[in-house]
Amino acid sequence: MMPVVALLQLTGPTTEPGFGFWLAATVVKLVAIFTVYMLGAALLTLAERKISAWMQDRHGPNRVGKGWLQPIADGVKNFVKEETYPDAANLPIFILAPVISFIPALVTWAVIPFAAPWGSRWGIVEMVLAPLPIGFLFILAISSLGVYGIVLAGWSSNNKYALLGSVRSTAQMVSYEIAMGMATIPVLLLAGNVSLSKIVNQQAFETWNVINLTVAFFIFLVAAFAETNRLPFDLPEAESELITGYHTEYSAMKFSLFFIAEYCNMITASALMATLFFGGWDIPFTLWDNLAPHTGIKTLLTLGAFATKTMFFLFLFMWIRWTLPRFRYDQLMSLGWKFMLPLALGYIVAIASLIVTLQFLGFAQGSWPFHLGLAMLNVVAVIVLFMILDRGRIISPASSRLDQRDIARLRAVSARPRTPLLPETGD
Repeated sequence: MMPVVALLQLTGPTTEPGFGFWLAATVVKLVAIFTVYMLGAALLTLAERKISAWMQDRHGPNRVGKGWLQPIADGVKNFVKEETYPDAANLPIFILAPVISFIPALVTWAVIPFAAPWGSRWGIVEMVLAPLPIGFLFILAISSLGVYGIVLAGWSSNNKYALLGSVRSTAQMVSYEIAMGMATIPVLLLAGNVSLSKIVNQQAFETWNVINLTVAFFIFLVAAFAETNRLPFDLPEAESELITGYHTEYSAMKFSLFFIAEYCNMITASALMATLFFGGWDIPFTLWDNLAPHTGIKTLLTLGAFATKTMFFLFLFMWIRWTLPRFRYDQLMSLGWKFMLPLALGYIVAIASLIVTLQFLGFAQGSWPFHLGLAMLNVVAVIVLFMILDRGRIISPASSRLDQRDIARLRAVSARPRTPLLPETGD
């Protein structure tokens, strides 16, 4: 027992406000965060159905509690369903795979600051569960472990469709993790730190990163869709060709754990985009929320601002699902390696060179000439990317390889009137 207490004292404060208060505040935040997190993941399943129904002019869930109790009904159904196990499956790994996929999705939220600090009469309470100085690196490291659950699920099922889905997922996540990590380097260059709290404060006193780093945000957004296996990048599932992909052989709660992990990853990715590019919990056009005294009203208002930004990106995930078609697998890999990675590397070089040049000229970071230079580079990069390289095709490597003349010829052939077939007659 004594070594555990000593370890806790090393991780927590030993002076005012006191170790006991810090431990109590940490436990309260732990219970509150993960309770809200799990309830949010459950309610997202209802939101997904309601939003898809709204976009397709349907009613959506409206039976159980007028639709509001549908997540509870789904949970009860999955709890009471029979667990099935394939005969040739590797049972220990088959059972462990959903857990390996679920836990990293749950743990990554621990380092994301979700509100301004609260100045209680016992001391300052940071509104983050684990304010690590390497918070962003922690997220990249832990979130990358989720792919092991998917790979093991496909392999242990001893099913060729599940194995193909897991192999696809491995290639997809490895390809887009690189682009996602590269997209955040310009953010870290401006913040000068990998702590998420420092990144939020830097945006609060200067400007949101999405204004000066639009291309980095675009790369991160596309990579986030690929990392969470959401349309148009849901190739590991691909119902039309792989049944349901890596979880073909799963049932009941083990099947549900994969979907809970997917929605938890969506929440984490949305919170990360809000934190890295949209100021996190910062309320725009004011510094009132960033300066002392840290009152409870500031904490509540900044929590509302952070939740609003996060929910916007969650809605974007669902909006894109019912708007864009699924990519072909060759388009997916081509986009990741031939477009996203070179673009991210080139953008890092451009941003780093501009920052060094501006500092060499004597313009301090945060001054208006510094931001003007970043804004000018951002405008040029956006014009080159979307108006010259892409040329209105949304994403060039994922567009059709057919020439416009071939497309016109195929349309002309399909528009020709066809001669009706004569009915067959007997001898």
